[in-house]
Amino acid sequence: MNKNELVAAVADAAKLSKADAQSAVDAVFNTITSELKKGGDVRLVGFGNFSVSKRAATTGRNPQTGAEVKIPARSVPKFSAGKGLKDSVN
Repeated sequence: MNKNELVAAVADAAKLSKADAQSAVDAVFNTITSELKKGGDVRLVGFGNFSVSKRAATTGRNPQTGAEVKIPARSVPKFSAGKGLKDSVN
């Protein structure tokens, strides 16, 4: 399912116009993104948690040349599924 299909499904489920559903989906994504940018987390009980994980700087290798490459430290988004989501998939 891509974003357009998600918007259409939300519009059908909530009996909204596609424009309203698009605004709602964008608002949810923007809110989660802005909270993660601030270093916070988003906890949706029964669905899952969005958080930010920090990766330390490491040294890797270029597979073509074998030369060492420095990989800088950075923050990456992380999602862990909640019990309700796990149970509904299984």
